[in-house]
Amino acid sequence: MQDFSVYRIDFGYVIRPSAETGGSPAAVPVLGYLLENDERRILFDSGMGTHPSVEARYQPRRRDIRAALADIGRSIDDIDMVVNCHLHYDHCGGNPDLAGRPIFTQRTELETARTTEDYTLPELVDAPGLTYEVLDGETEIVPGVTVLPTPGHTLGHQSLAVRRSDGTLILAGQSHRDASAFAGDFANLRADADGHPEALDPAPAWVRQIARLDPARVMFAHDRAVWLP
Repeated sequence: MQDFSVYRIDFGYVIRPSAETGGSPAAVPVLGYLLENDERRILFDSGMGTHPSVEARYQPRRRDIRAALADIGRSIDDIDMVVNCHLHYDHCGGNPDLAGRPIFTQRTELETARTTEDYTLPELVDAPGLTYEVLDGETEIVPGVTVLPTPGHTLGHQSLAVRRSDGTLILAGQSHRDASAFAGDFANLRADADGHPEALDPAPAWVRQIARLDPARVMFAHDRAVWLP
């Protein structure tokens, strides 16, 4: 099996208000990823949607999915499959342009997006022609690429594990706010395994699963930093 190459996609950024940061407003990148080999191209997250409430709260500076893909020499027509880590507006904004491709999502996430008021922008979730492949837990969607449930930010949040000859790549989406938060959970796991007597914040159970995969890299939706072992 040929390795998947990975390309980071810049969908722009938002300004998190002080009410969310607990301090000063902060610019936060919005990133997606393209996995590519000779057989297929898989898009992980598709950028930001737009709505007056989004504009007012987050002041986004967005890059349209077509322009963002053009940055890496690709186009909408190149995309074969889509995986959204979850269905908030800043992760599925380009989905309406991807009609006809299978979109992999956890059943819990899709049901929540369709039934919970103010959860997302409904026009992004049920745009004409969108086709969902609904998952119930961990699933290998193609050889070497496995969807992992990583609940926390949302109940149906999911990440991708990509087996490569140089080690496993984890596309963690918004499982953590940034690489440092992931590193903290990973360090706590190590201390717990060492039998450290100090009471530490417990990491989510799925972090142990990621640790068992012995990841070579972990990449995120809202942080350009990459976690390395």
